[in-house]
Amino acid sequence: MSALLAVRGLRVHYPVRVGALRRGRATIRAVDGVDLAIESGETLGLVGESGCGKSTLGHAVLGIVRPTDGTVVFEGTDLAGLDATGLRRARRHMQMIFQDPDASLNPRMRVGDSIGEPLLVRGLLRGAALEARVESLLEQVGLDASHASRYPHEFSGGQRQRIGIARALALEPRLVVCDEPVSALDVSVRSQILNLLVDLQRRLGMAYLFISHDLSVVRHVSDRIAVMYLGRIVERATRDALFARPLHPYTEALMSAIPEPDPRRQRGRARIVLQGELPRPTETPAGCPFHTRCPIVVDVCRRVTPALEEKAPGHFVACHLRP
Repeated sequence: MSALLAVRGLRVHYPVRVGALRRGRATIRAVDGVDLAIESGETLGLVGESGCGKSTLGHAVLGIVRPTDGTVVFEGTDLAGLDATGLRRARRHMQMIFQDPDASLNPRMRVGDSIGEPLLVRGLLRGAALEARVESLLEQVGLDASHASRYPHEFSGGQRQRIGIARALALEPRLVVCDEPVSALDVSVRSQILNLLVDLQRRLGMAYLFISHDLSVVRHVSDRIAVMYLGRIVERATRDALFARPLHPYTEALMSAIPEPDPRRQRGRARIVLQGELPRPTETPAGCPFHTRCPIVVDVCRRVTPALEEKAPGHFVACHLRP
C-alpha cells in the first residue's frame, strides 16, 4: 500500500541579496533534499531547532510555498504538477493548525463564521446544515455549541487553539500539518490540547505531520520521529527506537536537554552542551552540516556529506561515525 504522503528530494531555496550595498547574491537552503513518508492514520513528528526549516517543509507539503526541486505526492498525485485549481482541490484534504491561535483567527469574525468559512467558500454547506456542522465541530473539540456567536477575544488561548483545530477539521482532512500547535500556550493547557489531538486522530483516522522544537512534546503524540538540522533530515526512526538508542550526535544533544521530572535523576544526568551557533542561513557548511558543532567530528565529516542510511530496521541516520 502506498503512503498517504510521500516527499522525495524536496528542496526549497530562496535567492537573497547580501553585502553592504546588497549587490551580492546568495541562497538560503531552507529545505535541502528531504525524503519522508506518512501513512494514513499515523503521526510523524518533525523536530529541530528554530530556523532549521521545519515550518518551510510543512508549507511546501501543503503547497503554500512552491518547491525548488523534488516531489510532494499526496494520495498518488504529485502536487508540484498541479495548476492553481488542481492544488486547491487537493488541499481540501490537507489542512494546517497554526502555532499562534491569535494570528490564525480573524478578530472581526464570530467563531462560528470562522469555522464554517471553508465549507461556505467551497459551496459544501449553507444555512441550517452549515450551522449544525459548526456546532458539531465545536463540540468535537470540547467547546459548547453556543460559543459560535462569540468573538475570539472572548476566549482563553487554549480555547482559541481548540477553535483553530475545529476550523482545520471542517473539511474532513486526511492529513493535518500541526505547526508548533502548543508552543504558544500556557504549560497548564498544553497537555489538554495534545490529548485532544490524539483523541481526534483515533476517532477520525487522519494523519499528522507534527512540527515541534520540543522532543518531549513530540514523544507524546508521534508514531515515528524525524530530526531536522539545517534543512536536512539527520535521523528518522520509530518513537521507541529513537528514544531507546539515538544515533546522531545532534539527536543525543536534543534528548539531553529534556527535563527529568525526578530531581535526583536530573542531577545525575550528563548534559550535552553544543558549542557555537547555527551557521548563517546563506552559509551552509561543506560536508556534514552538523560538523561545526559536533562533539565527535573527524576530518571526513568536514569534506563528505553523509547520506541518510538505514543502520537498523526502520532506523535511518546521516552520520559517518555511527554503525
